[in-house]
Amino acid sequence: MSSHKPQFGLDTIATHAGRNPAAHAGSVNPPVYHASTILFDRMEDYENRRDRFYDGVGYGLYNTPTTLALAEAVAELEDASHCLPVQSGTAAIATTLMAFASSGAHLLVVETAYRTTRNFCEEILRPLGIDITYYDPMLGAAIADLITPATTLVYLESPGSMTFEVQDIPAITEVARRYGVPTAIDASWASPVFLRPLALGVDISIQSGTKYLCGHSDIIFGTVAVRDETLFRRLKDISGRFGHRLGGEDCYMALRGLRTLPLRMQRHQETALRLAEWLAARPEVKQVLHPAFPQHPGHSAWRRDFTGASGLFGVLLHPVPRSAVAAALEGMKLFKMGSSWGGYESLIVPVEAGSKRASGPGQDDGALLRVHAGLETADDLIADLREALVRLVAHAPELAKGGHPPSRAAR
Repeated sequence: MSSHKPQFGLDTIATHAGRNPAAHAGSVNPPVYHASTILFDRMEDYENRRDRFYDGVGYGLYNTPTTLALAEAVAELEDASHCLPVQSGTAAIATTLMAFASSGAHLLVVETAYRTTRNFCEEILRPLGIDITYYDPMLGAAIADLITPATTLVYLESPGSMTFEVQDIPAITEVARRYGVPTAIDASWASPVFLRPLALGVDISIQSGTKYLCGHSDIIFGTVAVRDETLFRRLKDISGRFGHRLGGEDCYMALRGLRTLPLRMQRHQETALRLAEWLAARPEVKQVLHPAFPQHPGHSAWRRDFTGASGLFGVLLHPVPRSAVAAALEGMKLFKMGSSWGGYESLIVPVEAGSKRASGPGQDDGALLRVHAGLETADDLIADLREALVRLVAHAPELAKGGHPPSRAAR
């Protein structure tokens, strides 16, 4: 696996990491390996095959050369020493949580975590006797007040799902280290291009590779990156017990996607900021939820810890009927409604505001939309949004009376 002291810049790492043409007859790209059974010539090698499950090839469930190529590439991007690829972002989250779950254990999970993370905590972990406390994303070092002798993990997600609060990662990890509690973070929003969690003291960095690492909305996978080998083996063992395995074709496609990751992230950022600023000046918009806006919760932490912003942000409309939101979204030409994000295409979806959590806008504050800025021409996307807002006003006449001032978008 790679060292956690990067020698090259991200563009170079994304281009070269995980490649070894000399091992594959000079092929630029690592080929797809289909393998379950691995054969051995020596009995001693067969008897010790489990030693290869972590960083070699001993059985197809654990690794193939294609799996290892992807693991090496993501580890270098994450500035990690080890990476575990699995078949979805959800599998990466579940593997991490299960590695610290035992009856009587206590997990601290940020309340703005991805809904599937909370569902796993409530539907799988609680019935197994694991205690879970959801904490305010802006808690910072005050998280010390929530740590108990039974706490086995602090789980972060920054920015938070749907409302995009940015956590004070170094403050939380410093406290957790003081109490001997490992930390994990879902860092999919920024990708390794705009955030290196391990450099900020986090023990485990989780990526939903389905999003930006892939970038083409055609495969599902996840990754877990660490610097500690003992921790990596623990995660790998848990993953193996659940039968997690990422197929060769998906590994190959993931590698193709991440080669252009730094270039794509820059374009997503530029377009999203243009859209966010345009939307913030519209009278139909109550608030734009974007970490790059100075008034957004955790903006100072974002400026300190992140090197950029992705294409995903939130838009809170003034209260309007559901039918008005439907009319606005259903007539869009370029933005489409669909789960996930991070692909080359732009998406816009309605989301529940403030459901089951104290932070962020509430259900009565307005209609919350999640926007993903793809790789289309920004002016074309703005035109699509403008037409959507015209339809919104047509179905919500109260907005046309001019009773709502525009938001501010200063950066």
